[in-house]
Amino acid sequence: MNEDELDHDEPCYVISIAARLVGMHAQTLRQYERVGLVEPKRSRGNIRLYSQADVARLRQVQRLINDLGVNLAGVEVILRMNAKMQEMEAEIEGLRRELQRMRDRRLPAPLE
Repeated sequence: MNEDELDHDEPCYVISIAARLVGMHAQTLRQYERVGLVEPKRSRGNIRLYSQADVARLRQVQRLINDLGVNLAGVEVILRMNAKMQEMEAEIEGLRRELQRMRDRRLPAPLE
């Protein structure tokens, strides 16, 4: 099974594999978890399990820190604002669909 065949949110990578996928040390992933930048799921044995979504988030954190020079506090703010924007975009899209349904119901039948 390759990375593309996995459910994006399915926890499947232990910390050593997730660290290798993003090119970080496992201790860095633990630090990011401590400060709340990533929240891996836990197995019944309390082992951290990272999903593809977690790996993508770690890559985003890495880009912000390494490429843009953002500190951890800044990364947290950026990620929170990004999540809020996505929520708002989804809400706007829902309102657009609802408005379109309302318009569709009000349209008179076409004249022949």
